[in-house]
Amino acid sequence: MLKKDFTYSVFWNCFLIIFGTLIYVIGLKGIADPHSFVPGGLFGLAFYLYYLTDWMNPGVIFALLNIPMFIIGKIFISGRFLAYSFLAMAVSSISYNLIPVNLGIVNQLYAAVTCGVLVGIGSGIALRSLGSNGGLDIISVILYQKFNIGVGKFFMAFNLVLYSFSFATMNTDLVIASIISVFVTSICMDYALSMFNQRKMVLVVSEKPDCICKEIIDKLKIGSTFINGQGAYSGNEKKILMTIINNIQLKRLEEIVFTHDENALFIVDNTFSVIGATFSKRKIY
Repeated sequence: MLKKDFTYSVFWNCFLIIFGTLIYVIGLKGIADPHSFVPGGLFGLAFYLYYLTDWMNPGVIFALLNIPMFIIGKIFISGRFLAYSFLAMAVSSISYNLIPVNLGIVNQLYAAVTCGVLVGIGSGIALRSLGSNGGLDIISVILYQKFNIGVGKFFMAFNLVLYSFSFATMNTDLVIASIISVFVTSICMDYALSMFNQRKMVLVVSEKPDCICKEIIDKLKIGSTFINGQGAYSGNEKKILMTIINNIQLKRLEEIVFTHDENALFIVDNTFSVIGATFSKRKIY
């Protein structure tokens, strides 16, 4: 209960949003702007419009583009989600205009990779909250909840259109560097989102499942589940043991299994996130 209350607390969510957004802005203002990159998403569209028109600056344009997004979000999503997302939008727009930062990276490839790392980690930290970074995140949440359209697919489609226009009006090398940056961003964002949540799902097929299960509970202090199965060749009934474990305990689990049964089948699968029971709580916007 304490963990749930902490996760849902206003202080924690505001901290995630402000800290993540500041890292995000440092990547954009300190690298993307000096190199004239076009980041992905709505801020990328703001950069693109700024390069074409030299009107205002990307921070102000981003804030203006968010107005219709928040109107749509008001209709379909909770007020709490919009309030946190508004905080992220306000912090990103204001800090972009006020923070004078240039990381001084000259090489275009190094700049693209570093920009992707900062923007991805910053976005991922903010998205771990009960809000979002604003912009397209609001639309993507609506599309996922209402029509089961994946967030990644929506962003890919939007960026495809954005970079198609960019190729037609901007330097080709610059657009390719921007695409590299967005690719790195997606990887780092996934890493930040799965941080502390990623687990291993382990399936154990053994002739001694009860002994293995007992020792897992006694020594590792984690629960397990038996799944009824049947050998395809022998036709014998089998108990398949399933458990969720972290990377630190995985080797100890392997040792327990093969100490009891050296002929056991030990299957490990990565899981992006485990929700429920004693693990992470489901995020409710």
